[in-house]
Amino acid sequence: MKEVATVILAAGKGTRLNSALHKVLHPVAGRAMIHHLLDSAAKLDPAKTVVVVGEYREQVQDALGTNVEYAVQEPQLGTGHAVQQAEPMLEGFTGDVLILYGDVPFVKPETMVSMLDRLHADDAPAVVVLGFRPPDTLRYGRVISDKFGRIEKMVEHKDANEAERACTLCNSGVMAVKGKELFELLSRVGNTNAQHEYYLTDIVNLANEDGRNCAVVECEDHREVTGVNSRAELAEAEAQWQEFKRAEAMDGGATLKAPKTVFFSWDTQIGKDVTIEQNVVFGPGVTIGDNVTIRSFSHLEGAEVEDGCEIGPFARLRPGSVMKEGSKVGNFVEMKKTTLGEGAKANHLTYLGDATVGSGANIGAGTITCNYDGYFKHQTVIGERAFIGSNSALIAPVKIGADAIVAAGSAVSRDVADGELRMVRAEQLVKPGWADRFHDAMKKKKAAAKKD
Repeated sequence: MKEVATVILAAGKGTRLNSALHKVLHPVAGRAMIHHLLDSAAKLDPAKTVVVVGEYREQVQDALGTNVEYAVQEPQLGTGHAVQQAEPMLEGFTGDVLILYGDVPFVKPETMVSMLDRLHADDAPAVVVLGFRPPDTLRYGRVISDKFGRIEKMVEHKDANEAERACTLCNSGVMAVKGKELFELLSRVGNTNAQHEYYLTDIVNLANEDGRNCAVVECEDHREVTGVNSRAELAEAEAQWQEFKRAEAMDGGATLKAPKTVFFSWDTQIGKDVTIEQNVVFGPGVTIGDNVTIRSFSHLEGAEVEDGCEIGPFARLRPGSVMKEGSKVGNFVEMKKTTLGEGAKANHLTYLGDATVGSGANIGAGTITCNYDGYFKHQTVIGERAFIGSNSALIAPVKIGADAIVAAGSAVSRDVADGELRMVRAEQLVKPGWADRFHDAMKKKKAAAKKD
């Protein structure tokens, strides 16, 4: 494969999304659409990546940084005009140019490679177009081709006649063109059409007029070229991505009790023999080891879970949470920037923030680490095999030693030594007969009130 450059069109302002956020920055699975596409294109190791921007371009530049080059399309006069803006950045480039769209995020690297391979087939096409067959063809331009995939004509839907609209092979807009030919063809594109725009597709017709061959490569799955132009389509793209990811997780050895209720993030990593129950949500940055059980209604983000752990139901793991092998958090337990040691347990109704919990420790119900003093966060360290009684407050910074016991209901503000018992609560006061006398007095008072 020759040297490759990618040109990504991202100048459209996305009016139908009705948003102050640029269209290509809207997230799918917690990641901007254009980042999905850039990640796929990066598998080709492109020599250059040019992003064509327009409205809200500062947002795109802030999101992508200096890893790409930028071309500005202003005014926006069509897709052909957009690609022309990349010409200065590709001056002298003689490799292949792959033209992609920032709002079409799911094009696979394998598909891109197949297009570039077709560009260098024996019949040497001038342009290769990515085609697809959607269930509804009404919006799309058509690719009129012969049985060998040689393109006879490209036509936009608005400009197509009845016979051309009967064709089910549609144009995704994604193209591969030899760099030395791309801008010569674009220089000849006119705007005599229904939209008065410079269509990128016209380079195919121009090449055909020159006696050159052009070819189409067809997607196996039309959903690969799903485009996003509205909130409804964004939701459809999210649903589509989740469907792919759920299938991938199950193929990889995970059990999903109710797959449609489990939501992954773009970078979620799931091990083998993992069981995920209903209504579990993964935010970015989660890694799950093997033989883990995640029970219903749990939410994980920025967390690392090692082999054999158990989570939930109704558990929340926030960024910085680490569960070592065989540890467990149960219902209504929240962790943040906390490491739970091997075999340690926090079974219910607990908050562990900015803490390190040693292996084998047992955290009783209602325990909280008081990590914030109103200005700064502080650390709590709990030693191996320590036992923290129910309804305890560990006021950081504080250290609980190995094998130490904190009695239930304690508010601990000073370190506890190894093997020590710490009880911090008021001494019980017993008044024999007091309750009986109280009840008698109250009953008489209530009876008198009724007579009045």
